[in-house]
Amino acid sequence: MTHAAAAESEPAGASGTDRSVSIPEVAYSAPYEGNCPCLSGEAYVDCCGRFHRGDAEAPTAEQLMRSRYSAFVVRDAGYLLRTWHPDTRPAELEFDSGMQWRRLDILSTSRGGPLDSEGTVEFAAHYRHEGERGLHRETSRFVRVDRRWYYLSGYESGVVAG
Repeated sequence: MTHAAAAESEPAGASGTDRSVSIPEVAYSAPYEGNCPCLSGEAYVDCCGRFHRGDAEAPTAEQLMRSRYSAFVVRDAGYLLRTWHPDTRPAELEFDSGMQWRRLDILSTSRGGPLDSEGTVEFAAHYRHEGERGLHRETSRFVRVDRRWYYLSGYESGVVAG
């Protein structure tokens, strides 16, 4: 689930919460039926789908992580770009057609609550790539600007194939 090039240093100006963030205009285009890929047990439409459609904002860093994972599953590049902090956001996002995300495990969270300005989420994402099973493990960093959470950076804590 490569969010971006692994960035361990803080981008300039990324830690402040006092400035506005421009949000790219990208239409929602991710129809999905059934239970939510984030494994909440809820229907997608009532869980991460409401964030993807723009009906609600993720209230915590962990919920944003879960909704971003679900966006990778349903290939919703617009949502991923909208929830990526502009200091580290790529100009565009392409999906690997051979990648199938299978399961998300949240391993730990630090801060990232509704009143925090920063948070981290460590996760393991299980996948199948061109028939081979693998595990992507990452610690992601999130910042809250104007009451909205954004993915800032992440570093891989392990990628295991096979």
